[in-house]
Amino acid sequence: MSGWESEPSIVALGGGHGLYATLTAVRRLTRKICAVVTVADDGGSSGRLRAELGVLPPGDLRMALAALAADSDGVWTRTVQHRFGGTGALAGHSVGNLILAGLTEVLGDPVAALDEVAKLLRITGRVLPMSPIALDIEADVAGLEADPRVSRCIRGQVAIATTPGKVRRVRLIPSDPPAGQEATSAIEHADVVVLGPGSWFTSVIPHVLVPELREALVYTRARKVLVLNLAAEPGETAGFSAERHLHVLSQHAPDFAVDEVLVDSGSVPEGREREHVARAAEQLRARVTFSDVAEAGTDRHHPGKLAAALDQLIRQPRPQMAGLRVEGRHMGQDVRSGLGGKERVSWR
Repeated sequence: MSGWESEPSIVALGGGHGLYATLTAVRRLTRKICAVVTVADDGGSSGRLRAELGVLPPGDLRMALAALAADSDGVWTRTVQHRFGGTGALAGHSVGNLILAGLTEVLGDPVAALDEVAKLLRITGRVLPMSPIALDIEADVAGLEADPRVSRCIRGQVAIATTPGKVRRVRLIPSDPPAGQEATSAIEHADVVVLGPGSWFTSVIPHVLVPELREALVYTRARKVLVLNLAAEPGETAGFSAERHLHVLSQHAPDFAVDEVLVDSGSVPEGREREHVARAAEQLRARVTFSDVAEAGTDRHHPGKLAAALDQLIRQPRPQMAGLRVEGRHMGQDVRSGLGGKERVSWR
């Protein structure tokens, strides 16, 4: 049985629609939720407010608040999510973004601003930024020059997400930003930490690039679950297999390990491809579980299915990695646990 008596304390890390999916799932399992949200968005309403006012980009934070709101269709939730139309200065801004920006200026603290909106929406749990300062993302992108071996440096979350080239590696600017103290504390005291799904290079990997956040993730005693995307994203991860998503994460944070990797069963065919995913997961010292977590006919996670799969994972005993296991089938002793020296798979 798990270490908690009733409701586990769950920390979910990510940003945008991926984190929204996780939060709408885990709120079915517990009221003890903390969302830790990326703060590198530089596009749309968030980018404009960030540039004009110097505040944290509020869009992903607002979406996390809405995902945890007591009444998902209530007037305040709909208003916070409402986006102004027209062609004037307010066109494209969401009401919630403006409220968060205003509260941050009035209170002088983005976390206090988030807590006030949380009270307004009567949310389940808490929403926190991963860093108290706005961050930038920079990427090495191949395929933009005549010579495919040459990489070009692309800066900005929107530019990286929409690049026609292949993203090789990402960095944060500044390279060693502070982590939010409340966020690291939540990770340290959690029963379960869920990372992903989401934009892999701009919403998932940034969490392991903030030194204090990565340290908290490495040393927490929480059960760590990595949820893979249902499909590659045009631009950012075009052509990526599930296996490659794991290689890339491991390459960015070699000391980072997770207990479980959750993969949609419909996104990876049975047989050799699943064995490749399991071997890639060994870099993260993880056990792989394949489960139907997709909304039929879409590339979106189904909240109920994802909740059921996560509940089953976090309530079973921690994996004992004597060899690779995938859906209960032992795959031999040829790839050993990371505790005894893990196999290095080259990342291309």
